[in-house]
Amino acid sequence: MRHRIVALAVAGVLAAAVPAGAASPEPLPGYEDGDGNGYGYEDEDGYEDGDSPPPGPTPPPPGSASPDGEAWAWTQLTSGGTQIRYVSTDSSQTCPSVRYTYGGSQHTDPLGRRSEPRGLQFPTTVCEAEVPLTASDATLVPATVRAARLHPSTGQLPLPNWTSTTRPARIGVIGDTGCELPTDMNEPAQNCANRWPFRQIADSVVDRTRPNLVVHVGDYLYREDPGRGNDNPAGCTSTADAANWACVVADFFRPAERLLATAPVVLARGNHEDCNMNQQGGAGGAWFRYLADELRSNGSCSLFSRPAMIHAGTLTLASVDSSLADRRDDGSTANQGTYTTQFNAVNQAAALAPGDVFVVTHKPLWMVKAAGQTPGAVTWATRVLDGAVANTQLRHLQSKVRMVLSGHFHLAQKLDFDSTRPPQLTLGNSGGPLDNGPIDGNVELQSIGTPPQQVNQSVTKLRTPGGLAIYGYGDLRWDGTTWNLTFRDRTGDPLGSSCRLSTSTDHRNFVC
Repeated sequence: MRHRIVALAVAGVLAAAVPAGAASPEPLPGYEDGDGNGYGYEDEDGYEDGDSPPPGPTPPPPGSASPDGEAWAWTQLTSGGTQIRYVSTDSSQTCPSVRYTYGGSQHTDPLGRRSEPRGLQFPTTVCEAEVPLTASDATLVPATVRAARLHPSTGQLPLPNWTSTTRPARIGVIGDTGCELPTDMNEPAQNCANRWPFRQIADSVVDRTRPNLVVHVGDYLYREDPGRGNDNPAGCTSTADAANWACVVADFFRPAERLLATAPVVLARGNHEDCNMNQQGGAGGAWFRYLADELRSNGSCSLFSRPAMIHAGTLTLASVDSSLADRRDDGSTANQGTYTTQFNAVNQAAALAPGDVFVVTHKPLWMVKAAGQTPGAVTWATRVLDGAVANTQLRHLQSKVRMVLSGHFHLAQKLDFDSTRPPQLTLGNSGGPLDNGPIDGNVELQSIGTPPQQVNQSVTKLRTPGGLAIYGYGDLRWDGTTWNLTFRDRTGDPLGSSCRLSTSTDHRNFVC
């Protein structure tokens, strides 16, 4: 949630991916590629269109060298399909192969090398491969893995259990998960060893929700000054280590190990994955190297990313990069035109979606931080994103958008408006220090957004009314007709009753 001041510079190209067979939108004006060039498109690794990264070295035959290093593998849904991703520190700089079943027969595909080790921050080889929908039983071929330690140790990787005509039935939603170690010595450092609940929350998602899909709404990398931490993960113990691979592992991969071995993930960018002054390296560089929808090999970081339309069968997740929106949380509307262009692209792609659409964006469109008892006594966010939606050609989100999933504020909140505006879920309570929240009864008296609409129902999970939030996550389940939401605490126990989303497009609300 906290913000670092970054230099405003030119942005990355914005465009929306659309379902196969649909016409791609024209390149959007006013944006630049990831290298700061003000013309054309480039592949996001820095190579010109039509070119490919240099081929990796030929894998050594099994037994030709002793395995070394450590590797992490996971399954990520992207706008390009289902990807197996693999990151290793082993010295061979080679990529393994993945074996899976598809169409009744077994297939073995080599992962392609996306990037090679680059300096002290990125001592890793990054590999990826696309796996077709309805494939099953994906396993990394042991003889092709050159790392001494592999996560998951079995090499077995989760794949979508839905088809093009179905959807995930159980979705875990987490956000703002890292352990906060700020560079400002006047700000407290989180107790990473004993009071950072992300591992427990991630394990609870596995054990209690048993998800088919996990959505992370952003903010993974909080160790700005690893030297202030008390858990001392290897390679992530000094200020100079910030945002290096060891810190990425410490903040995200290691505590989420069981979760990543259980279900595919959709990952949104948060404001902590921001660019440094040079737009090279740093937390933003780590995001684009390992976690972004389209990976880069050159360490570059763009202030804005193009929206990604990610298909999970008949459910589409429209991921909007709001990491730079209102960076100080002071109501700024800077870059509103940029976000209007993004939401126009989302609306165009949503119109072609095969079913429901969730907008996934780190900063919420409509979230109430505080509210008094009199009309207008309300503090809400995020005005620049709300205004951007209001300025789109439709003047609102496309009707297929059923809800907005966000984080940034470290609490769990659901707002609905009993109107054509979709409900807003804010789920930023999965690891970082918690925020105070509003009294729900006061929120329901208030009108927010453009045009102003009265909040129909506010549900904020707090220890006491107006007090501190509760650690946990969101549990979304499809019942064959609509979606059901349960807020859960860090152990997976429900926080109150479940809420059922209405099927009406004119009266969008949750019945709890």
